[in-house]
Amino acid sequence: MIQAITERTGILVNSNGLKKLETANIFVAGCGGVGSFVIEALARAGVGKLTIIDMDIVDPSNINRQLIALHSTVGKPKVEVMNDRILDINPKCQVNAMQTFINSENTYSLLTAEKYDYVIDAIDTLNAKVNLVKASHELGIKTISSMGAGGKTDPTQIKVADVYKTDVCALARAMRTRLKKQKVKKGIKTVFSTEKGIAPLPPKEPQPNQQGRSRATNGTLSYMPSLFGLTIAGIVIKEIVGDDFNSQF
Repeated sequence: MIQAITERTGILVNSNGLKKLETANIFVAGCGGVGSFVIEALARAGVGKLTIIDMDIVDPSNINRQLIALHSTVGKPKVEVMNDRILDINPKCQVNAMQTFINSENTYSLLTAEKYDYVIDAIDTLNAKVNLVKASHELGIKTISSMGAGGKTDPTQIKVADVYKTDVCALARAMRTRLKKQKVKKGIKTVFSTEKGIAPLPPKEPQPNQQGRSRATNGTLSYMPSLFGLTIAGIVIKEIVGDDFNSQF
């Protein structure tokens, strides 16, 4: 049964490429609309080791777009649900599931705990995104970051570019401003959309014991975050496999 996971992949990827995937160690921050699809695609491709990080629990509002969000999983930690799903797909995958925030105090320790081949940023909050990509860039780890899928409806406008070569996307613009101040000049690959999108709802009133500021609520459609996530997974898998795809027709 386990070998069946790579049966179809092995038609496209040679044995050396499959080995590269099996020995890859990937760090994914965020198990939501984008991150859950990234993680599942990596697991189905036969990636051997995944560190997944997310502080949140599954909320009913996640059901319209997040792979892990079901009526049966509401109230459970996202990393717990994602961990169980990965192992049900690929029992050989080593999963390090961490229910925690990423911040300026723990980013470097998280990224240096193991030797990672790739860091994937699928976080919603700007501060955490900047902390993560700055640290991974300084540590010389390949990095790809998801920009905003919220408010977008047109899948044909999804693009891939360095954060300094993006346009239209407000989140990418804010990332550029922050990274420039941190003297990170290039080397952060992003998935973004050139669609202007639909404005979010205003921030909700702060809740008791809330960590961080209230944020505007973006509208989301089922397919946009998943397409961002699958695009990221595809880029990472192709880069890991490298030249070890089988010959084309």
